[in-house]
Amino acid sequence: MDLIRIILALLLPPLGVFLQVGLRAPFWINVLLTLLGYIPGIIHALYVIVKYKDRAY
Repeated sequence: MDLIRIILALLLPPLGVFLQVGLRAPFWINVLLTLLGYIPGIIHALYVIVKYKDRAY
C-alpha cells in the first residue's frame, strides 16, 4: 500500500498525504505547500508517508 501512496504523492501530493493521515494538520500543510510550489508538496508528502508509516489513524 505504501507504494501506491508514494506514486500518488508524486502525481498529486495531497492525495498521498490524505490516504496516510486523513484530514489532519499534515494534509492541510501539504495542500498549502503544493499550492506554493509543486516540488515542496512532493517532498513533504514523501516525508509524511515515511514518517507515519507505522501509525494507524
